[in-house]
Amino acid sequence: MSTRAIGNFEVKVSPHPPDEKVGDPAISRMSLDKQFDGNLEATSKGQMLAVGTDVHGSAGYVAMERVTGTLNGRQGTFALQHNGIMTRGTPHLSITVVPDSGTGELVGLTGKMLVVIVDGKHSYEFEYGFAENP
Repeated sequence: MSTRAIGNFEVKVSPHPPDEKVGDPAISRMSLDKQFDGNLEATSKGQMLAVGTDVHGSAGYVAMERVTGTLNGRQGTFALQHNGIMTRGTPHLSITVVPDSGTGELVGLTGKMLVVIVDGKHSYEFEYGFAENP
């Protein structure tokens, strides 16, 4: 059985300078700093890698973030893994809880998060549950 958490979040994306010692300099590296409110009262820190293409509207990114806070009254941390693809302006984004990453009262957390962006404002819809035998 899954539970739904909804709310808003703010995100600060900070680019890192290219570094030829860390792979292809055409791959952009960024740090993420988020503040969630609503059913998830939390902060997160993460890192993102992104690549654009010569075709307008096509790109890809991956990211990992560690979330620290309270989810519907349960306190702890967990990790989210992002996989985003944009094909000629059509986005596909998957954000999933990393298995067994929950701590504290969030041990056993599973789920997927949907990000909605309207008029530059970010919100989330998080469908989650807990493994029966973590």
